[in-house]
Amino acid sequence: MDLNLVLTAVTPGIALAFIIYAIDKHDREPVKLLAKTFIGGALITIPTIFLESFLIGFNIFGGIIGIAYQAFIVAGFSEEFLKRFVVMRVAFNNKHFDEKLDGIVYAVFSALGFATVENIMYVVFRFADVESVGVYRAVLSVPGHMLFAVTMGYYLSLSKFSKTEVEKRFYYKKSLTAPMLLHGTFNFILMSGSGFLMIFFIPFVIYLWRVNIKKLNIYYQESKAENSIDPFDGEDL
Repeated sequence: MDLNLVLTAVTPGIALAFIIYAIDKHDREPVKLLAKTFIGGALITIPTIFLESFLIGFNIFGGIIGIAYQAFIVAGFSEEFLKRFVVMRVAFNNKHFDEKLDGIVYAVFSALGFATVENIMYVVFRFADVESVGVYRAVLSVPGHMLFAVTMGYYLSLSKFSKTEVEKRFYYKKSLTAPMLLHGTFNFILMSGSGFLMIFFIPFVIYLWRVNIKKLNIYYQESKAENSIDPFDGEDL
């Protein structure tokens, strides 16, 4: 096994995980719980392979519809469903999930665990002789998983901290459908092979970054406000 390829495969996911950890500076999550979430995301690549193999057997469609099925259902649904499953099992009901930014942090760590193993499969084993694959996936695929996860975590937090059951259910459903649609659109454009659709790929990636940075910033500002300490608090003026 080529060590350089392994490093190329694992570096993007780990680097992005450290960035998210650094952003969550006002009320950091326990490293042990984050590691558990990351490892959980890595482990669900195995059931994802089986689920995708099962679902692709139902692809009776041809042409563009068949591609859409693979992009939105086989990849989009399977991967986002299982990444969310990890967050729900490991972190959602944990006492440390106590502010909205936490939803994004845990969803991203689950997604990056998944993306890291997926990257190893592509870069080290499947396309070991194609040097550009590592660069392409480091720039687009791994960050893509992170961005889908920001959307997932955004809505998971809205679900967790909603005051009514109706809102909880609504946002919980959206925590799957929204990233699934983003993931599916990302894959669909690339898988279509259409020069016309490729025109929209870069604008779509820019859209992903803008929308999800905005979502991340909303919860970051909330975390900052909730955890800031007034230097005059408790003092007589």
